[in-house]
Amino acid sequence: MRVPLLLLIVGVSEVFSGHFLQYYHTVVSVPGRGLPEYTSVGYVDGIEIRQYSSDSRRVVPVAPWMERVEPEYWERETQISRGHEALSLNSARSEMRYLNQSGGFHSFQWMYGCELRDDGSARGYAQLGYDGKDFIILDLEQSIFIPLTDQAKVTAQKLNTLTEHVGVKVKDYLENGCIGWLKKYTEYGKEELERRVRPEVKVLDQNVDGVSKLHCQVYGFYPRDVDVKWQKNGIDVPTYEAKHVFPNSDGTYQIRVTVEVPAEDREGHSCHVDHASLDQTLTVKWEPQSSSNTLWIVIGVLAGVIAIAAAGFIIWRKSSGMKTNYAQTSTSDKDGSSTSSNT
Repeated sequence: MRVPLLLLIVGVSEVFSGHFLQYYHTVVSVPGRGLPEYTSVGYVDGIEIRQYSSDSRRVVPVAPWMERVEPEYWERETQISRGHEALSLNSARSEMRYLNQSGGFHSFQWMYGCELRDDGSARGYAQLGYDGKDFIILDLEQSIFIPLTDQAKVTAQKLNTLTEHVGVKVKDYLENGCIGWLKKYTEYGKEELERRVRPEVKVLDQNVDGVSKLHCQVYGFYPRDVDVKWQKNGIDVPTYEAKHVFPNSDGTYQIRVTVEVPAEDREGHSCHVDHASLDQTLTVKWEPQSSSNTLWIVIGVLAGVIAIAAAGFIIWRKSSGMKTNYAQTSTSDKDGSSTSSNT
């Protein structure tokens, strides 16, 4: 049997390598059904580390390694978060009044964070979202807020003219305080955050009415950031499906990237994977027979498993005298009366 995949090591990895810290403060106009009026959640490298809500009114650890932080930290951050809650609620209500939105469900979100790359470079970002859409963004170079919609112009102007110089303070936090906390958090969770797991890659194809879908399945990798693309003879091939990264139960991730090509035009296609665990880009070539053979092997294995399970079930059913039809079953209550139901 031919080797199903041909693996080559080419190129240089360009995937983000470092750590990032993110915060999301969210206000909703209609709380309920488990959704508090105000929530604040912190993430490091996409992993939730802490949370606060208007229901609990306490900052609590989420990631296990955050429990190593000193107790004073939680009390201090709780007091700060209560202040952020009051400010966020007031800002959201003011925005709703300005937009003449006295009722209905509306959301107001303040998002900010920073990242520190392995080469020592750092950057930050801050922006406001309203009803799930971009609203205002902070220009870090000028320390001013830029409106992203016509409705946001007045709010941006107010922020830029406040005597407290909000933009300057936020910029200072992102470039100093945020980076400082990111370093502390990554030290606490070093064992988890700095692990590197190489991805496994498989290339399969699916032929339908003369059109071939080439699937590049990348799985079992960590950290989450990955770049997967198709090329034909060294030239990028555009993909028309969204690239979604999904988590696995073991803490790793997976992604599938698909392109559609004429069935007779598959030759020369290859999948290129860029990840922090790789020193160089990993390339997996599509091969005319091996890809379809791999698919049939998978189908054959599944069919064999199903056949064995079915045979085992039949044997068990015969040995236990189990009936093939379903009869009414009855249950009795305390008074001795019974009710019947069809299963």
